[in-house]
Amino acid sequence: MATDTTSSAQPTGLRDAKKQETRQLISDHATRLFITQGFERTTIAEIATAARVAKKTVTNYFPRKEDLALDHQDAFIASLAHTVADRRPGESALAALRRAFADATAAADPVAGFSGPAFARMIAESPTLSTCLRGLHDLREHALAQALATAIGAPQDDITVRTAAGLLGTVHRILFQRIQDLTLADRPNDEIAETVDTEASLAFDLLEPSLGHYAIV
Repeated sequence: MATDTTSSAQPTGLRDAKKQETRQLISDHATRLFITQGFERTTIAEIATAARVAKKTVTNYFPRKEDLALDHQDAFIASLAHTVADRRPGESALAALRRAFADATAAADPVAGFSGPAFARMIAESPTLSTCLRGLHDLREHALAQALATAIGAPQDDITVRTAAGLLGTVHRILFQRIQDLTLADRPNDEIAETVDTEASLAFDLLEPSLGHYAIV
């Protein structure tokens, strides 16, 4: 039985690795084409040709064209909610989010907005991607509201939950855009991190009087 289990598990692992390799290959070629040609002007057929796969293979991995450009979107949407859910004992939601943002800034995390000038320019110059990004911010705030509702044992439509999620989500939205703006200005990541770290402290300080003790474990 041990031999049978090993032999059946290995092909599955190899298949998964191959799928991930193909997905990454498609994503890499798509990003390169989007940056050089522009998102709107690049077609799925061109991406398929560059990656040497069928057009249907591209759409199987990435149902929407936007998914090819914003491939960190699942992590982005879940990021604030996960931080609140995993906050430390005695830590408020605000304190956890503040700490997580500082860590993300220090690490120049792409999910926080550190995408590099070429990628940031691609987003800024595409009406489609700019609209999609705004939608992702809304989805992230919605996920945060769900996490906050769970944290305080309240329904998601509770006014304090919606207000807290709105305030916290807005600060993160502003800071994300600030990172993008500085990136578009060709500032190096270490300078961006230093600038945004200072500005984030000021922004989060504004929320301390109302949310400093909100949703403490």
